[in-house]
Amino acid sequence: MDRDGGIVEANTAARALLPAAAGGDRPPEDLPDWLADAHRRMSGGLGVTRLDALSGAIGERLFEAYPTPSTDGDVVWWLIDDTERRQAEEILRSEQERAAILSEVSSTLLSSLNVAHCTEATARLAACHLADAAVLVTPAQGPCFSLTYARAGGPVTQVLRAIEPATVPGLAEALQGLPPIPTQWIDPGDIPPWAIPEGFAGPVGSVIVTPLPGRGTADGALILLRPGTARAFSESEDGFARLFAARAGAALSAARLYTEQAGITATLIRDLLPPQLGGVHGVEYAGRYRPARDDERVGGDFYDVHPGADPSRESLVVLGDVAGKGLDAAVLTGKIRNSLHTLLPLSHDHEYVLNLLNAALLRSRHSRFVTLVLASARRRGVRVRLRLTSAGHPPPLVVRGDGRVEESGTYGDLVGAMPTVSARTVETVLAPGETCLLYTDGITEARGGPLGGELYGSERLKRDLTGCAGMPAEALVERVHMLAAQWLGQGRHDDMAVVAISAPRAGPLAVVNGEGRPGKTRKRQGRSS
Repeated sequence: MDRDGGIVEANTAARALLPAAAGGDRPPEDLPDWLADAHRRMSGGLGVTRLDALSGAIGERLFEAYPTPSTDGDVVWWLIDDTERRQAEEILRSEQERAAILSEVSSTLLSSLNVAHCTEATARLAACHLADAAVLVTPAQGPCFSLTYARAGGPVTQVLRAIEPATVPGLAEALQGLPPIPTQWIDPGDIPPWAIPEGFAGPVGSVIVTPLPGRGTADGALILLRPGTARAFSESEDGFARLFAARAGAALSAARLYTEQAGITATLIRDLLPPQLGGVHGVEYAGRYRPARDDERVGGDFYDVHPGADPSRESLVVLGDVAGKGLDAAVLTGKIRNSLHTLLPLSHDHEYVLNLLNAALLRSRHSRFVTLVLASARRRGVRVRLRLTSAGHPPPLVVRGDGRVEESGTYGDLVGAMPTVSARTVETVLAPGETCLLYTDGITEARGGPLGGELYGSERLKRDLTGCAGMPAEALVERVHMLAAQWLGQGRHDDMAVVAISAPRAGPLAVVNGEGRPGKTRKRQGRSS
């Protein structure tokens, strides 16, 4: 090209690219502006002898232009077709951006197993990276569907609304987990008002409806919207939306599964947790349990109090220790507790109950054994009469009002190991203010002390209990656990359970079976006055 932009010479490839490049003193009409402007700078006396990387479009192709100036002002321009490389770079850049988006989606959604959080995050990310607005529709909850609306840069809102999925083309199929219909098949004018977020700019111009794949079925569907003023969704964007939906569906499915399992676990653990104890038929009960690991809630130690049908009947107290720790042991404790509940009508004979439980354990698939203490308590006047039976368990301790600590003489075989269980039942009476303490070996086998390796032991427990005379049942179990914890320090320990049975210091019962006992109420009122 000469100084004036006229083409002096053009090879065959140039003539094919610029049909008007036949030579002459006038620039060809089809010479692109970017190339003409660069030529003027090279040859217009501006002192420019070198240009930075120069590129532009000619028709539908992309070219890089390299000039070679001559001394007479002419410039030879070499045009190199760079279309394929630019397209490849664009595709690579687009795929890198999409990979980054998918990575963000996965990290954001999998950082929480909360269904509501995952739902809101999915709608927000979809509106931010895929479309101008997004609507996430989750499976029906009765007659209503949960709808999550999001706009790019706007808030995320959730509503529960009765809708007809068939009013959105492809939505009913997406909610069933069927493959999505191509976006070009959806008429934007068919989108009902409920499927358009509030504040959406302009009429809908392009729509994508895709399922959120879950565990064998869809966990919902995603509706993506662009206004008529924006470009329509391309086939590539349609495919990317499916990849996004697959990641989001997997995260939502995991969150729902976790929620279901957490609910089931909470229900099961609720039944395995020790019960809250208090007063029953004039007898005070208190219990405290500490699992072997502080991050667990259940283990192998357990206790229960089964009230008698009325104050004239004995209440059965059970404290046990299943071999092992953690959830496996807790599962067996749950079965043992249910079995003992079933055997309550026979609780007048402790040894018989223990042998029935022993036979049941021997027939089960479990190879674990259990040690037990059974205590039948009944109030008579101001005193509490107890029948105590130990089956391979430390004998209960009785804290008398004067500070003496007596070891009950009960003993017996552990349950679930031998064909039969032999046990000795003893009786004792608690005066007002006296307490019978049932405990598991996690207390006495707590290893700690000044040197860190000494057992707390039953003798040390008895000595410490001498200072607990007259304590209420609740205070006594707290005291025992505190003593064991102090002895342990930061050391490891087994499950620890304690139950206290106390005869209250109050006088005889004034109310029995909901009715006042003749003379008792009047007499006590008289003393009060």
